Amino acid sequence: MSKVFTAHAVSVDGYISGRTPDGGKEFGSGLGDAPMLFDWYFDGDTQSQMFDGFKLSAPSARVFDGIAARVGAAVAGRTTYEHSSHWGGGSPHPTAPLFVLSHRSAPGISADQTLVTTGVEDAIAAAREAAGDKDVALMGGGLVTEALKAGLVDEVILHQVPVLLGGGRSFFRELPEHVRFRLLAAVPAPGVTHLHYEVVR
Repeated sequence: MSKVFTAHAVSVDGYISGRTPDGGKEFGSGLGDAPMLFDWYFDGDTQSQMFDGFKLSAPSARVFDGIAARVGAAVAGRTTYEHSSHWGGGSPHPTAPLFVLSHRSAPGISADQTLVTTGVEDAIAAAREAAGDKDVALMGGGLVTEALKAGLVDEVILHQVPVLLGGGRSFFRELPEHVRFRLLAAVPAPGVTHLHYEVVR
């Protein structure tokens, strides 16, 4: 059966973006003061086999392309979708269709994207069907948190960058109870450590 997972670059203190110039926590205009969270995408000498323009270190390229090869469909939350400029009407993945979870209409949805307004369970179910025997990737801290609450997440992959941001936008939101992980792999690489966890149920 296909798995549901999320993968994101985070600081050691758990932020996915820094503070904006006005001191806010939102990153509607970009990564705030934390562009270094994604430096490892481009500071190596190994071309990604999945994404044009990404040149990573050899260990990061193996991890990154291995994750990308698993993806059969992606689900993004509305905030991530908006902050990513709708991915130009396409998908963040070169071959996987995108499902957007929103509680309201989204006028920017293209014919190549699917809007789901009936909840995280329905969005993930639709993505699973589209993914076939491949996996479903979740994008966005709010979406991931809701999926964790519903018991729908199998794995969490954190690309941990060795920096303390001290503020910004946290990846995970508040949860009603503990969620425990089991470490499956830890891959050190220049500028980042790739931590692969299984959700313990």
